[in-house]
Amino acid sequence: MEELWRLSAAELADLIRSKKISAKESAQAALARLDAVNPKINAVVDYRPEDVLSQAATIDAAIARGDEPGLLAGVPVTIKIGADQAGFATTDGMRLLHDHIATFDNPAVANLRKAGAILLGRTNCPTVSYRWFSSNLLHGDTRNPHDPGITPGGSSSGAGAAVAAGIGHIAHGSDIAGSIRYPAYACGVHGLRPSLGRVPHFNPSFGGRSIGGQIGAVSGPLARTINDLRIALAAMSAPNAHDPWYAPVSLNGPLRPKRVAMCVNPDGLDPVPEVIAAVVDAGKRLQRAGWVVEQIDDTPPMQEAAEILTRLWLGDGYEAQLEMAEREGDLGALACLRGVRDQVHPFDLSEALARRDMLAREWFAFLDKYPVVLMPVSGELPFPDNLDLKDEASFKRVWHAQLPQVAIPLIGVPALSVSTGRIGRIPVGVQLVAARFREDLCLAAGEAIETSGWPPEMC
Repeated sequence: MEELWRLSAAELADLIRSKKISAKESAQAALARLDAVNPKINAVVDYRPEDVLSQAATIDAAIARGDEPGLLAGVPVTIKIGADQAGFATTDGMRLLHDHIATFDNPAVANLRKAGAILLGRTNCPTVSYRWFSSNLLHGDTRNPHDPGITPGGSSSGAGAAVAAGIGHIAHGSDIAGSIRYPAYACGVHGLRPSLGRVPHFNPSFGGRSIGGQIGAVSGPLARTINDLRIALAAMSAPNAHDPWYAPVSLNGPLRPKRVAMCVNPDGLDPVPEVIAAVVDAGKRLQRAGWVVEQIDDTPPMQEAAEILTRLWLGDGYEAQLEMAEREGDLGALACLRGVRDQVHPFDLSEALARRDMLAREWFAFLDKYPVVLMPVSGELPFPDNLDLKDEASFKRVWHAQLPQVAIPLIGVPALSVSTGRIGRIPVGVQLVAARFREDLCLAAGEAIETSGWPPEMC
C-alpha cells in the first residue's frame, strides 16, 4: 500500500472506517513521517507518541464495537500552539507562557477530537502570532519545506509547513489577519478562513478576548486538497456552547449563479506580475469549469478595512501588548508593534466599530451581487524569510503586500487560499472570498481551480 501519509484525509478515514487499515497503523505512519522530516523544518514543536498511539487505540476499539468513529476517523491532525489542548502548554510562541498548561480543549480542538481525529502534535507560530514569518525564542524557527530561504508564512507557520511536508493530513490554524491563508499560500497548500461564528473559537485558559479578537480571530483548517478542507470544516464547526459568536448555520446555502468577480489589483495593491498571472490563470480555470468570470477594476474599500482591523487587533490594549513583548524580548514581536504604533495608538474603539459597520454593509451588498470574488492572497510571492526585520522600508513593503489578507477579517466573511502552482521552488496561489457563511461557494470555486490545475506537491 502507498505510504499512508500521502493519502488524503478522506481516503484515509474511509480505509480506517472500512477496517482495511487500523487507526494504529495510521498513527504509526504519521509518527514515522514526523520523525523523518520534522527535524529539518521544525513545524511540530511538541508531541507525545504514547498519547498519539493511545488515541488510535481508542478509535480502533470504537470501530471494533461497531460504534461510529466520526468524520475524521483515525486521521492525524496537528494543532497550533496558540490553541488550548488539554494537558499541553498554550505558549503562542512565548517563553513567558512556557508553563501555561491548558485544562480544557479549545472548542475547535474538542470538535476535531469528537470527530475521531488523532491529535498528532503542536505546530509552531511566531511570538504572539504577530508576524507573517515564523521565529520565537521558545521553540525556534520553522522552515518552509519548499525552500528554506522563504517564509513558511505566519502565524500558523508550523501548520502550513507540516501539511506541506506530509506531517498530518489536516492542520488546525487560526486567522486574524491572514494567519491561515498566508502559510497555506507560502507552503503550497490550501487554507480556509471560515466566517465569523462558523467554527467555535475560544481559549478557556486565557479568559475573555478584546473586541478585536472576538470579531477578527477564527479557527480553521489547512490541507492538501479542497475536499479535505470541506470535511475538516464540517468537523470543526460542530456546535459548542462556549462561543457566543457561534451560529448554527447550514454548511450548504441556497444555489447561487456560478459567477465570479475577478480583481487583480484591489484598492491599490499593485501586485507583482507573477501574482497577477496566477489570478488570471485561476480565472481561466474557473471559466473552463463553467463559471462566468467578470473582471472588475476594484472591490469595496480594502485599505480602510485593513487599517481598522489592525487598530482593533493591535491598538486595543497596545501598551500592555508592547510591555509584554518587551519582557519577552522577541525582536519580531517588537518590530511589529513598534512598526504600527502610529497607525493604532491612541485607540478609538467607537470610531473603529462605526466604520466597520458601514464597510461591512458595503461588502455584504457587493457579495450579494457577486457570489465569489477572486483576488490575490498577497501582492508578492512568499517573502524572503524575516524580510520585515531588514529595515523600515521592508517592514512597510510586507504590510502593504498583505492588504488582501488583513482587510477581509474585519468584514467577517470566509476566505480561501488556493494553491495554484510554483514558480521555480516558490509556491503561488489565489484568494477566494464569498458572503458570510458561504464557505461552500469558496470551496466549490476552489475545487474548480484545483482540479483543472496542478496537484499539490509534497516535500
